[in-house]
Amino acid sequence: MGIDLGHGDYVLAGTDGQPFTEDTLRGAPTAVFFGFAHCPEVCPTTLSDIDRWQAELADAGEDPLRTYFVTVDPERDTVEMMADYVGWVPDVVGVSGSRDEIDKAIRAFRVYASKVPLEGGDYTMDHSAFVLLFDDRGNFFEPIRYQEELESAMAKIRQVTAM
Repeated sequence: MGIDLGHGDYVLAGTDGQPFTEDTLRGAPTAVFFGFAHCPEVCPTTLSDIDRWQAELADAGEDPLRTYFVTVDPERDTVEMMADYVGWVPDVVGVSGSRDEIDKAIRAFRVYASKVPLEGGDYTMDHSAFVLLFDDRGNFFEPIRYQEELESAMAKIRQVTAM
C-alpha cells in the first residue's frame, strides 16, 4: 500500500525473550495488534479472531501467522502479564516495554492510544482496534478491521503469506 508503518527506533521486549524492533517485522509475514490486558471487549475479541485465523491456517496445513500483541498500557502490562494474557493463542507474542518505548512504537505504527480516567482513580485505555499485516520484508500490507468477516480476513492473510 506504500504506507510507512512500523519503522522507528523503538526497542520493546517480547514474551518470547526477543526484542521487538522494526527488524522484527522482517523475515516472515507478520501481524501486529495494539491493545492492553485489562481491555473489556476489543482485545479479547481480537485475540479470539486471531485464534480462529491460526486454526484455519493449521487446518489447511499452512504455516501460522507470526503475530505480536503490543500493549498500550505498559504501567500495568509487564512482559510477564502479557505472556499470561496471550499465552492461550498459538503463535502470538506479547510485547511490552517502558512508556517512552511504547510511545515510540505507537507513533511508528501510527495507531491511537489514550488513557481514559474512570471513577475511583482507575483508568482504561482507548485504542485503535485493527490488526496490521506486514509482508516478509517488513512493509505494511493491509489492515484487518475489528471483527472483520473470517473469509475476508483469511483472504488478506493468505495474500500476504503468498507474497
